Amino acid sequence: MNNDQTARPGRRSPKTVATVVALPIALLAGFGFFQAMRPATEPAPAPSAAPQAMPTTPVAMDAPALNERQTLVCRALLSQLPDQVRDLPRREVTAGHEQNAAYGDPALTLACGVPAASYPPTDDVITLDGVCWHKGGGAWTTVDREVPVRVTVPSAHNEQLLINFSKTLIATVPHAERIPVGCGTRA
Repeated sequence: MNNDQTARPGRRSPKTVATVVALPIALLAGFGFFQAMRPATEPAPAPSAAPQAMPTTPVAMDAPALNERQTLVCRALLSQLPDQVRDLPRREVTAGHEQNAAYGDPALTLACGVPAASYPPTDDVITLDGVCWHKGGGAWTTVDREVPVRVTVPSAHNEQLLINFSKTLIATVPHAERIPVGCGTRA
């Protein structure tokens, strides 16, 4: 019999002691390693106090008469708009289904074929994600597109929602012949 196999009352072999000590340390180290290496996850959104009910009534919007070219461009734009902008679902509108869209409550609205923005030359124009806008009268209006588009963003929503329309505007509404100073170059 060797020393490891001799039974001594009240004493454990050095191998047993090493195993009893090393095993929990190895498990903790492995757990820590896997926690450090796992991909970061986004925190779960905090549950709202109460679910928000979306009105089922259409959003009241005007529908000015459009010429043939404006109608074609606006229909192309509206056909490519998303069903939802961030967490705002698309809603029905009272008029101009081929030129108007609305999202959420209070409604963020988009109107295609509106009059061109009129503003002093000293006002700033802002290029957001490739589209040039002028802010005035509580709305943002494109100033670099063949057919002007106006987006009204209620104060309850972030104005950065405008960029959700940029790619669709660029793809469906051609540049205007004259681009205002400050809008940058044509894309």
